[in-house]
Amino acid sequence: MKSRKLCVIGMGVLVLLMGSFGNVMAGINPGGFSITPLIGGITWDSDWDLDDEVTYGLAAGYDFTKNWGIEGMLTYLNTTDSRDDGDVDAYIYHLDALYHFLPDQKWVPYVAAGFGGISLDREERTSKSWAAANVGGGLKYFITEAVALRGDVRYLLSFDETRHNFLYTLGLSFLFGGRKAEPVAAAPRDSDGDGVPDDLDKCPGTPFGVKVDGGGCPLDSDRDGVPDYLDRCPGTPSGVKVDSSGCPLDSDRDGVLDYLDRCPGTPGGVKVDGSGCPLDSDGDGVPDYVDRCPGTPQGAKVDEKGCPLILKEAVSIELKIQFDTNSAEIKPVYDELIRRVANFMREYPNTKAVIEGHTDDRGAAAYNQDLSRRRAESVRSYLVEKYSVSPARLTAVGYGESKPVAGNDTKEGREKNRRVVAVISAIKEEMQKK
Repeated sequence: MKSRKLCVIGMGVLVLLMGSFGNVMAGINPGGFSITPLIGGITWDSDWDLDDEVTYGLAAGYDFTKNWGIEGMLTYLNTTDSRDDGDVDAYIYHLDALYHFLPDQKWVPYVAAGFGGISLDREERTSKSWAAANVGGGLKYFITEAVALRGDVRYLLSFDETRHNFLYTLGLSFLFGGRKAEPVAAAPRDSDGDGVPDDLDKCPGTPFGVKVDGGGCPLDSDRDGVPDYLDRCPGTPSGVKVDSSGCPLDSDRDGVLDYLDRCPGTPGGVKVDGSGCPLDSDGDGVPDYVDRCPGTPQGAKVDEKGCPLILKEAVSIELKIQFDTNSAEIKPVYDELIRRVANFMREYPNTKAVIEGHTDDRGAAAYNQDLSRRRAESVRSYLVEKYSVSPARLTAVGYGESKPVAGNDTKEGREKNRRVVAVISAIKEEMQKK
């Protein structure tokens, strides 16, 4: 008995393997019919004391749609009652609803459920029938569009006397009629899955999920040559040169992009303004990083180092005061001259003066020496006390009668020799203007 089961199962597996070499579409069509001869086996509930035997059957079905169908199935087997060794003819019949998964594929799995009955016709005993429900499923394999191998397993639950049974069958279905689906043209090959067929795709190998144009190339919205999915600086103005990440170039790395930089080539680390030009804080035209004279006054001319151009001029003032005979007193008429000298020395604070005192030759030479010194000291004191000239800047020297500027043999000559003189010189520096 077991050998017959193994034989049936083995034949079914062999047929399935032979059919796997085909390449066909499923034949389930709306409005189609099927006839399926069956062979299989049953496992009875142990309470029925029936031997498991080979079953034979027939199923007839109708497909309402590609997925939904209805089928009636009748199976028969001859078995033995283990209690008395009597023959028993068993009939299993049911009407089922079927739902097909993947109805357009070569392998079509399905589930089934329905109602029917089980009838046992015992030899020399009264026959009896039980209502039964079943649920299960199977798999159809299409050898051709109209012929399919089928394997099916059902759980049978009988009522009144509750019994749990399992029915398993192999069959060969023949399908006919129905509305066949129009053949679907094979979709053009699209290797990179961007929606553009390979034969039209100008940019094969586009990464999955990247938006493309009609030619299959990644979008480049700002037309900078870098696709949007790689562009870290979207919206770059047209014509601007960019790096590999789509960002405008900053060749001198001053923080101002080349297309905005009015001073390209700025040395590294130099501070720049918004236009990329080095800062010029004092506005003298020389950048801060070069300027050795920051803070130049507005409008001054400067050299290449940013330092003002200075115009130098030699200037001087002469102090000449004459005295009465045997006197070191300064006459009021010379006050304005002394004031001008004081102002000159104030304007040029680095100047110093040697005040020279002189006499005519009348009198003793020693006396004249002292008189000349007192005349020089008189003028020095006048500058210090009245005009606050620093004493350290003034030196009084008496030369007596040793340096006459005229002859002492006349009144006019002697008058010219009674004098105090000083020449104060300075360099006048004036900043040039633009």
